[in-house]
Amino acid sequence: MANYDVIVIGAGPGGYVCAIRCAQLGLKTAVVEGRETLGGTCLNVGCIPSKALLHASHSLHEAQHNFAKMGLKGKAPSVDWKQMLAYKDEVIEGNTKGIEFLFKKNKIDWIKGWATIPAAGKVQVGDDTHEAKNIIIASGSEPASLPGVEVDEKTVVTSTGALELGKIPKSMVVIGAGVIGLELGSVYARLGAEVTVVEFLDVITPGMDGEVQKTFQRILKKQGLNFVMGAAVQKTEVARGKAKVTYKLMKKDTEHEIEADTVLVATGRKPYTAGLGLDKLGIEMTQRGQIKVGKDWQTNVPGIYAIGDVIEGPMLAHKAEDEGMAAAEQVAGKHGHVNYGVIPGVIYTTPEVANVGETEQSLKEAGRAYKVGKFMFMGNGRAKANFAGDGFVKILADKETDRILGAHIIGPAAGELIHEVCVAMEFGASAEDLALTCHAHPTYSEAVREAALACGDGPIHS
Repeated sequence: MANYDVIVIGAGPGGYVCAIRCAQLGLKTAVVEGRETLGGTCLNVGCIPSKALLHASHSLHEAQHNFAKMGLKGKAPSVDWKQMLAYKDEVIEGNTKGIEFLFKKNKIDWIKGWATIPAAGKVQVGDDTHEAKNIIIASGSEPASLPGVEVDEKTVVTSTGALELGKIPKSMVVIGAGVIGLELGSVYARLGAEVTVVEFLDVITPGMDGEVQKTFQRILKKQGLNFVMGAAVQKTEVARGKAKVTYKLMKKDTEHEIEADTVLVATGRKPYTAGLGLDKLGIEMTQRGQIKVGKDWQTNVPGIYAIGDVIEGPMLAHKAEDEGMAAAEQVAGKHGHVNYGVIPGVIYTTPEVANVGETEQSLKEAGRAYKVGKFMFMGNGRAKANFAGDGFVKILADKETDRILGAHIIGPAAGELIHEVCVAMEFGASAEDLALTCHAHPTYSEAVREAALACGDGPIHS
């Protein structure tokens, strides 16, 4: 069998980016992937296909609600679900084929199959054992479920099944008000389903800015999503093609039932390490089933590294990509670095929600003095013209030094706007630095500048 400098296990965003960077650095590289296509969960059954459906369903919403206001008259389009799914599949194929092309371009070998690590420096795939000076585990994550909730990917589905339903359900229960649940819930709400979100906590999008949480939930309610908060799901039952969800309201200690055509289980994800043989290797794990790594992303077994969803930190594709590049640099004898304080998070609903850095709650808990600069999108000319005036930009800065500590955006193109703040934070910029930077008019990004101005003498347009 071939000998490699690096074998990467998993071809998701962390794995394939890591492999490409290894190859760029002159290392002989292979990737083990058991799927029929490259790209992992993200490109095949996650980020990319869900964004395709979000785009399609948002376009439908615009046609139904805003076209006539702009003088675009005519019958609103009907939904051809099969064609919409075909469009989604074309998007997936275009992206996964793109990764194949990049592998060939960078002379990376794709070893097809599922990996086991019998010993440091060895990777077994089927009957073949390959040797590598370094092994990087990037095997990703899988959907987490709940006791009493049996997933069949037809009536009770995870995000995977939700992306390929046979038909648009008339009613859907979403268990969990996190990113996945709200994105896919909003897709089906736009397509005509009655969507009810059942959440264990009293707030949606746990860990986000409190003001964003309240505003976001209010906007989603206006869009037709129903919310049952503080509810612990007890079980799901399927009969005659319908699902029944039993939940308990925590404050009242009362049990309730709700019926739906489809139940989407969106209760988070857990590391996927099945079959790798980590126990036999003696690789240290956390209590949550994650692989323990040091600052160089190396495990306690020399020559074996891990990145992405299998280690601690937010389960985000771009976090995995950053770690993949950094681990590749380490293996090549260079210095890899990830700034975990500047990793943005984005929810791709309409409006989008984005955040980076500290929240007001985390700053209060740390006892750090801070100031808040806030600007509503209703004061932004471009947003008003585009029926996108909901939401705001909030910037948090150190009270004494004015250094930007975090930002929270709910509004149009929030997922793009947040990166201006990310770059500023990477350079240790102050809110004043952002405020004194000329922004083109009319753009959504002016709202970011106005929020920065609000950290000083005040915004101009509110």
